[in-house]
Amino acid sequence: MEEVEVIVVGAGPAGLATSGCLNRLNISNIVLEKEDCCGSLWKKRAYDRLKLHLAKQFCQLPHMPYPQGKWSRLLRHEDQKWCVTAKNMESNDVLEVYSCKFLVVATGENSEGYIPQLSGFESFKGEFMHSSKYENGKAFSGKEVLVIGCGNSGMEIAYDLTNYNVKTSICVRNPVHVLTTEIVFVGMFLLKVGFPLMLVDMIVVILSILRYGNISKYGFKRPKQGPFRTKNITGRTPPLMLGIKNIEGKIVKFENGEVNSFDGIIFATGYKSTVNYWLKDENLLFTENGMPKSRNDWKGQNGLYCAGFSGRGLLGISKDAENIANDISFVLDENKRRN
Repeated sequence: MEEVEVIVVGAGPAGLATSGCLNRLNISNIVLEKEDCCGSLWKKRAYDRLKLHLAKQFCQLPHMPYPQGKWSRLLRHEDQKWCVTAKNMESNDVLEVYSCKFLVVATGENSEGYIPQLSGFESFKGEFMHSSKYENGKAFSGKEVLVIGCGNSGMEIAYDLTNYNVKTSICVRNPVHVLTTEIVFVGMFLLKVGFPLMLVDMIVVILSILRYGNISKYGFKRPKQGPFRTKNITGRTPPLMLGIKNIEGKIVKFENGEVNSFDGIIFATGYKSTVNYWLKDENLLFTENGMPKSRNDWKGQNGLYCAGFSGRGLLGISKDAENIANDISFVLDENKRRN
């Protein structure tokens, strides 16, 4: 058994940021990752045209300014330490055991693509995939495709499909704000310099109306609640009700009575956490759905921490990483004083 001070599970942005902050404080740590690379969500599960949607100053990790140009299972608590058993994928699946005082769960809230259960979906005869598997629209050229969900991925994938001669439909039931990256930047900047949330939402909505006019003619309804207030309360864009009644073969029946035939379905329906599959913390920090009990929870009990679950993207990850590293440093210093 190898003993280290801190184990960080997950080598995505949250894990790398936390490890980086720990290294700057000279705290020994090891990062465990199930994939064969760092940042696998970006390297393996991103579509070809994916771009950063927010201004780079809001997406920088601690101590690493955003660069110019492009970005190229068992746990138990024993003797007040965490014990992690992992497979070494480069050594014929040899099991390795690590012991630590502090465990940082940095697998994030986007560990696994979420595909909702739809009535009759098992009978669907066409192609289907989660947006994390989508690269481009070549395979769907000349076909009819339904994109379920209209967040950033859903909207951009729908647009990308049209460039490959795909007849594209978007399924969305809930009201939604349609904003440009420039409008979002204005809102985030105003919040950063201290403008009230309600005023920022009013300004952003007015800019959206000036840019797009009445979006109801495109089949969208604008929510009564502002975009940043929604984000602030829920931690993310509100979940979309699908509006699909049932599926029979290639026929999709919608709740509004419309019926259409599709050759493919792409689920841009978000992600879910997989923490509850492997971590046994007796629900002290995480719920049964693998999410922290509170969006602001980055610290649990017995040396357990989590990074990347705040719902605030890379900005939230940066704050989590710095808070965790500073707290571990404080605990270690306190232990030294007592001894």
